[in-house]
Amino acid sequence: MIQASEKFYCPFKDCSALLVDEKAEIEESECPECRRLFCAKCQVPWHSEISCSDFQELNLNERQREDIQMMNLAQGKEWKRCPNCRIFVERISGCGFMSCRCGCTFCYRCGAPAKDHLCPKCGQLTR
Repeated sequence: MIQASEKFYCPFKDCSALLVDEKAEIEESECPECRRLFCAKCQVPWHSEISCSDFQELNLNERQREDIQMMNLAQGKEWKRCPNCRIFVERISGCGFMSCRCGCTFCYRCGAPAKDHLCPKCGQLTR
């Protein structure tokens, strides 16, 4: 008998094999039925390009492979996200006091909403 809290299903919709969660710190695992890789910790298809903790911080609509590739590109280019609308913003020159097209103003250094050139979170002057 398997407890309800110990079972989950293969994350691939065309498989959905019943699996047992052994509560081990195993991440990369293979479904015994369809032989595809999945993350046993997150119980989703394998996310090789991102850690489990980073994956868990993503919004539900940002967890596809293409979204993760975009996140990696943004991280490599040091783009920041607007804290209000979450669109990526690139600072080419000038100060770090950013004004997004949605009207939100924020510190480019730490991403905190800011009303003027002194960041309330990191305390840095954004000029």
